[in-house]
Amino acid sequence: MRAVIQRVANASVSIESVEVGACERGLLVFLGVGQTDTENDAERLWSKIAKLRIFPDGDKPTGASLLDIDGQVLIVSQFTLYADCRKGNRPSFTQAGEPEESRRLYERFVALARRDVAHVACGEFGADMQVSLVNDGPFTICLDTDDLARPRHA
Repeated sequence: MRAVIQRVANASVSIESVEVGACERGLLVFLGVGQTDTENDAERLWSKIAKLRIFPDGDKPTGASLLDIDGQVLIVSQFTLYADCRKGNRPSFTQAGEPEESRRLYERFVALARRDVAHVACGEFGADMQVSLVNDGPFTICLDTDDLARPRHA
């Protein structure tokens, strides 16, 4: 799984000019599901995101996590995080997961977030969406469960 996480003052997602989800201070998570992703990947990724210390804490610019600040979350599916642009000028999306399994794992990720966070909003899986946000910082992080699984080298 891949995620682009943005620390936001607020964010919203609309479909055909109708707002379907929004959050205040917290995180906007763009989530992509790959061909080989599993429920374990969803759990590992959510656990990392929920505990990332990327919010201010007193004099520390990055001392608190989403859970520490009782932040909100907006989760938006985005298969284009699996774009392969190595050949030609048209991205290939063959590494993105199949729609049915991707939807299931997206919904699992959302359920994990709802277990831990009081306010979790979502876009609509597979829909053409418009996302608005005020990035706080700006602060943007890209995560890939393939990288999270590897031990760090000294």
